[in-house]
Amino acid sequence: MAKPTFTALLTCLLLAAAPAMAGEAKNAAKASEKASSAVKPVKKAMSDVIADSVKDVDEAAPAPVKSSDEPTDPADNQTGGVQLPVPRFVTLGPDEVNVRTGPGTRYPIKFVIRKGGLPVEITREFQVWREIRDIDGDKGWVHKAMLSGRRAIIVKGQVRTILKKPDEAAQPVVRLEPGVIADLEGCREKWCSVKIATYDGWIRKTDIWGVYDAETIKE
Repeated sequence: MAKPTFTALLTCLLLAAAPAMAGEAKNAAKASEKASSAVKPVKKAMSDVIADSVKDVDEAAPAPVKSSDEPTDPADNQTGGVQLPVPRFVTLGPDEVNVRTGPGTRYPIKFVIRKGGLPVEITREFQVWREIRDIDGDKGWVHKAMLSGRRAIIVKGQVRTILKKPDEAAQPVVRLEPGVIADLEGCREKWCSVKIATYDGWIRKTDIWGVYDAETIKE
């Protein structure tokens, strides 16, 4: 009887091992499929988190900035049902105010004032609109909500000295350049009490703009 060749022996071994190898491949495929199915929920959960985050960002987005003509503060023309006089001094509320040629948004913007706290004088009223005049005499109309009842003054003419007391001989506190704005705290016959930053003191009415000559304001 002839001895089997090496090639024949190798073929027999491969045929015998084939079922086992096929089983291992099948098991590996099942394991891979199981692992894939386990990963999918994680990816889906991540996409849900991202979607929720985007939604939260959209919902938390800031509201559009209002126009400078839209009301933001309480009206200035009524205090406890008492009609305030015209003319009178007030200040601008927002840092940017559109001043128009007439009492309404249909009128074009004449100029823009970018100075919150600037003292202005109300010279006329029409419904919710106020005609204002600044220190240079420029006039225009603004919505009443753009105005505040808080008082302020502007130093005029030349460098002025704030004094400790309403007396020419009083101790000087600070010197202010023309155009400087200070808070108005009170006024007597010839003097007004003002405050700017950490300084407060007295200044003559004739040296400021934003208060009437005969006006007295309780401190």
